[in-house]
Amino acid sequence: MSIKRSKPIDRLYEEVAEYDLVIVPDAPLASALNRRLEHPHFGPFAITPRRLAARRRETAEDRLAFLEVISQTDLSWKQASYAIGNVLQCWEYQGSPDAILEYDAFDTPATQTVVDSIKSLETTSRTLTDYQIDREEDDSVAVIGEQQLTNLERSILPAEYDAVDRFCDDSFELPPIRIFDSPAAIVDAVLDTVTPANADDIAVVLDASSEYSPLIESAFDATAIPYYGGPTFTDDQDHRAVIQLLRSTIAGSDTRLKSVKPLLTRLGMTIDVDHDEKRLFEVDDPELEWLRDFCDRAAALTIGDALTAYENRAECTLETFREEVDHLGLLTEPITEETIDRLTFYLETYDVPIDRENEGVLLADAKSASFVDRPVVFYLGLDESWTHTSPERPWVDHDEEFERNLDQFQSLLQSGVDQYYLVQDTAGGTPVTPCLYFEDLLETEFERFSDFDSIRYARTFRSTGAGFDKEPINVETEPETTLSQSSLNSYANCPRDYFFGRLVDNPDKDHFVEGNLFHDFAEFVVNHPAFVDDTVIEEVVDVMIEETRAFHRDVDLATRRTTYRVGLETIVDYLERNAPSDTDFLTPTSGSDNVFAIYFDRPVDSPATERWFEDVDREINGKIDLVQSPTQLVDFKSGSKKSPSQVIKRAAIDPPSDRPNFQALLYLTYYRSQRPNEQLEFTFFHFLETLDDVVTGEGTLDDCLTTVTYRPIPFDEFVQSRAVFDELREAAPNDCNKTFSKTSYENYRAAFDAHQPPRTRDADEMAESPFGNALLERMIEAVGDYKYVTNGCMQAFRHLCGYRKEGYFVEDLDEFERFIDDQLEELNRYRRGESRFPVEGRAGEPNYRYVDNRDMILTTERATDETADETEVSR
Repeated sequence: MSIKRSKPIDRLYEEVAEYDLVIVPDAPLASALNRRLEHPHFGPFAITPRRLAARRRETAEDRLAFLEVISQTDLSWKQASYAIGNVLQCWEYQGSPDAILEYDAFDTPATQTVVDSIKSLETTSRTLTDYQIDREEDDSVAVIGEQQLTNLERSILPAEYDAVDRFCDDSFELPPIRIFDSPAAIVDAVLDTVTPANADDIAVVLDASSEYSPLIESAFDATAIPYYGGPTFTDDQDHRAVIQLLRSTIAGSDTRLKSVKPLLTRLGMTIDVDHDEKRLFEVDDPELEWLRDFCDRAAALTIGDALTAYENRAECTLETFREEVDHLGLLTEPITEETIDRLTFYLETYDVPIDRENEGVLLADAKSASFVDRPVVFYLGLDESWTHTSPERPWVDHDEEFERNLDQFQSLLQSGVDQYYLVQDTAGGTPVTPCLYFEDLLETEFERFSDFDSIRYARTFRSTGAGFDKEPINVETEPETTLSQSSLNSYANCPRDYFFGRLVDNPDKDHFVEGNLFHDFAEFVVNHPAFVDDTVIEEVVDVMIEETRAFHRDVDLATRRTTYRVGLETIVDYLERNAPSDTDFLTPTSGSDNVFAIYFDRPVDSPATERWFEDVDREINGKIDLVQSPTQLVDFKSGSKKSPSQVIKRAAIDPPSDRPNFQALLYLTYYRSQRPNEQLEFTFFHFLETLDDVVTGEGTLDDCLTTVTYRPIPFDEFVQSRAVFDELREAAPNDCNKTFSKTSYENYRAAFDAHQPPRTRDADEMAESPFGNALLERMIEAVGDYKYVTNGCMQAFRHLCGYRKEGYFVEDLDEFERFIDDQLEELNRYRRGESRFPVEGRAGEPNYRYVDNRDMILTTERATDETADETEVSR
């Protein structure tokens, strides 16, 4: 099978020009034929069955039926809507409103009530049922695309008429598919061609529920290009804002400011993004007074009062919206959750008609249109969302429905003189599935658009208006010279998330605010250990509650108070036992922004706390929470504890971790430059780790600590030292102690002379290496071929690998410095625009738990056919 060639509109007109009446399946085709009339014509010429029968513009009869049924019956709104949809659909397919009652599953009291109500309404279905084309003897009637008419529409046809096929015997050669990298690039390509001057000559066909719809509408708005067929009644910003205003009155005290941000923006209220995660009624901002006051009064107001309040505040008049609410009988209803749900259900279910200016680019829905009368037509997407889903109802002939949809698709593809098919081949690394109708129309097999005759385009640039041509641009950027551990973590996980993190501000988070307060307190304690007692801790808890109140519900404050108190007491306990020592080598710092220094009016200038560093030579920067001693750094953590092996695994370079965290490695790398040739320690102090145990009277400080060690010696030199050999004899498991106690250090060293131990943290890998085999052979030769010797050597390999699971050696930090250099060079290459920041990080697909700008990163989440059908928007 191949694509049947659709007759050009001019040829189709020539075939029907001499007929008195031409019945067509859709309004755009009728309009196109009527525009080509060359002589006066009495009465309608080309017209759809519904328009002919009703003698007026087609209306959404499901909406009108719904308004009538809810006013005449006691059915719930959802009950009525469901039954109305079934009745009208069955009527369309079977030609009678009572036909649905012949199906036992649908012969219900609710359906009977709806049938009785609808039968008396002046709907187009009612008119079609009663109408018959009254053909005079000399009148001639032509029907174009008869197979695309429904049974109800065919019922008006006279006994004699001429059927005109929309298609020729020839086949249509599909033009090349144009493949782009993203929906944004596709929209850019359209904008390269469309101007206000040629807008009336262009149509854009797309799936109305897809991401292309808001993108193209926003692009046209931004470039002042007129268009129609786009936003619906519910897309109006004021209409959506009214619903959000109503929702805010019943959302409760836990409402977050971000949930009403569109409403605030529409009302001209500018609230800093820092507050987005905070509770609406706890944000102290004059801009919010009007909304808070309205919500306080809402219990005594009606929907009409809310609408008036919004109109006064927004300085607008919403007459059509008010009329719709009045039709529903909700204008005088109180503002309650049930009332708001009913209003929202109606607006989401039915299309309210709006007046449109039919000028500019025509936006056509791929599932509603079968013909577009414009010289140039762009088709966006053409993916599986274009495929219709036949209603799963017993009155539907699925084969007939499929053929009708297939003909509609074939005809639509050929609209216009010039057709441009703009698609994506992949989305988020996954192939995009073309519309399933292609499988029946094309003789070759395909799985993705690149299997078609296609042309691939890079990103387009609209500076020249050169259509699909691309133009390189040069951008001068300041290179990054250092990386912090947080930037490196984000970049390693998802470069594009790192990029967006530099472009946009993110709101304050409760755990960030709490963490900063705990850090400020720890710094304060180091500076004033004698001042901090139980009374001060209670004051600090009060301060923390006030600082974080906007994030937490009132019911949660008692729990937060306990958490804060335990965390503060644990910090004090740790610092009493581990006060900074020998810090004379450090220079004093200023801590003027410390919350508790300001609150208690005491300075925090200890040289041991909050040490900022920027090492241009090593291309790193950061802030050390506490220099506990010349060789020990401490970082305060409010999160859950990680073991040393987990810390080192997450900082692994090869293989990379899917949860990258380079903090300990980066800080030790910097501190090595300050204290060369010294053994260093980096300790994570998880001061909330023992929260549950402390509440029950248990828990120790040791349970809060994770320490990673740096030894200023290569790994292979360290493990062949006398000290390590003595540990194998005394501190390792039994078989290892027993084995190595029966041999000499010289015999142990001999294995290292023969082979270098591998840099691995895997004991099995070490055991299978040449070094592992050499050590085992020497132990068997020296001690004997016993099972405990073999087991003891395996325990020794685990012991040796354990050093690398708990700390770093010279070569690890050297490798990390080279890694930083490579990452910074790569990052600056992306910043220069030589290629896009990729989504995938070093470990492949990003770990989205650690992505901050998730909503800005496109993925492969795609609606199923059923979902797409349910959310279809007719244009």
